[in-house]
Amino acid sequence: MKIILDKETYEIEGNQTIKQVFGNQIKKEVIAARYNHSIVSLNHQIKQEGQIDFVTRKQKDGRIIYIRGLLYLMSKAFYELYPESYLTVNYQLSNAMFCQIENRPITNEQIAQVKNKMQEIAQKDLPIRKVEMTPEEAKEFYEKEGSLRGRLQTDIQKSKVSLYYCEDYYNYFYGVMPISTGFAKVFDITPFRNGFLLEYPELSENTIVQENKESLKIISAMDEYDEIYKLMKINTVYRLNKKIKEGKIKELILLSEAIHEKKIAEIANQIKQRKNVRMILIAGPTSSGKTTFAGKLGMALRVQGLKPVTISVDNYFVEREQNPKDENGNYDFECIEAIDVKLFNQQLIDLLDRKEVKLPTFDFKTGHKQYLGNTLKLEEDEILIIEGIHCLNDELTNQIAKENKFKVYISDLTVLNIDYYNRISTTDTRLIRRIARDFQFRNYSALHTLQMWNSVNKGERKYIFPYQEQADCMFNSSIIYELAVLKDYVVPLLEEIDSTHFEYSEARRLIDLLQYFEPVKEINLIPNNSLLREFIGGSIYE
Repeated sequence: MKIILDKETYEIEGNQTIKQVFGNQIKKEVIAARYNHSIVSLNHQIKQEGQIDFVTRKQKDGRIIYIRGLLYLMSKAFYELYPESYLTVNYQLSNAMFCQIENRPITNEQIAQVKNKMQEIAQKDLPIRKVEMTPEEAKEFYEKEGSLRGRLQTDIQKSKVSLYYCEDYYNYFYGVMPISTGFAKVFDITPFRNGFLLEYPELSENTIVQENKESLKIISAMDEYDEIYKLMKINTVYRLNKKIKEGKIKELILLSEAIHEKKIAEIANQIKQRKNVRMILIAGPTSSGKTTFAGKLGMALRVQGLKPVTISVDNYFVEREQNPKDENGNYDFECIEAIDVKLFNQQLIDLLDRKEVKLPTFDFKTGHKQYLGNTLKLEEDEILIIEGIHCLNDELTNQIAKENKFKVYISDLTVLNIDYYNRISTTDTRLIRRIARDFQFRNYSALHTLQMWNSVNKGERKYIFPYQEQADCMFNSSIIYELAVLKDYVVPLLEEIDSTHFEYSEARRLIDLLQYFEPVKEINLIPNNSLLREFIGGSIYE
């Protein structure tokens, strides 16, 4: 059969692995392959003609596999040193995973021993084998072993159950794994709070582990929800599915809504207590639920005796001919220089001085501001609410005194994990939200959303994430059961993407993630003021 690699065509015999055929061309940075737009292991068998591209740690897909492999090595090291320990991977912090031992504290000496053991395992370059079995074989296997590692697989509709073996150690990890332990060249394990960090390089610099910058406010927000879900005993998908099967979804919905309402009321009270706050600035990455949050916060502020008035930053773009361009010569609408900061600040000052201002309306077709007779004058009990990607950046409101501003960072900070070892990415949850919303309200296909996603992420990394610690408070918009609801909305859209598209592997990865969730059918139980309604429809804030 014919295989294209690096623009060259090779005639090969079938039923050989990628490594067997192209082993002499696999460089040390290669960790996996893209075979007909599917991300696969280097031990994947070539069974049909097509194209193969190598995947390195410098690429997004390769980095995900590298991190997954490190977690596997860490779990193996812990098992060999402390087999009675219950290791948990809690959540991601910048370029690190925060982990704990659930049933006992961990010492610095133990952390050092685990690091040494991981380095020892990596040095041996031991093979990591994927073993597949039928659901019936898996059930018998788990009954014999009595282990929980990967057991969630037996609870879902799968034709095959897979485990990764290294020597006599086995575990399940969701997704492609490196083919041997020798891949783990750069990592570190350091004590952190009541656990430790498994640290790895940035995507742009994969030869060193940089010093971890503690995002204290992000940590606090995630800890808060992590503790809540642990107390509710719903910190894994297995436990969530159990609640759904037991018919307790109404209870979960009410609890989730109560958690959000309580937090929003606390933020409103915090704003009221600050006395001098004249404007609230809200920023967060895409699909965080900013529209619903702003609406709910507005109602909570009214309870505090304050009347919210909204201003859209989108009406303050500079004239099109003044808009900066990116490196490709296209207009860069996301940079702060695209905003008429001078006009924006002048109007804010006038509003705070109780003056009437003529509000602009930006015409995106002509690229110019228009004045259509819209005016605004703030009353004594009114407070401005402003939402936009630059709202945490003081440059946007550089003429406004700090004491007059209250900044809120909002994001879906997922703390629900598949099991003790496999975490669910915050970014993945937002992407699944975005796919549902784009189709519901913008008539965009899942393919279109996936094609735009890297560009969206790039803007977030540049204009939002660097300023998140400048927020006065953070709101975690995650909902414990949301992926169980979004599953039936999103999976059919992802299944429309076939293997002719580059995005096929990403679509399959998200489908594989969502298959672990027991679907929620009782959509009517979700209130119309729920943040989730922003993505599935029926919101009173639309």
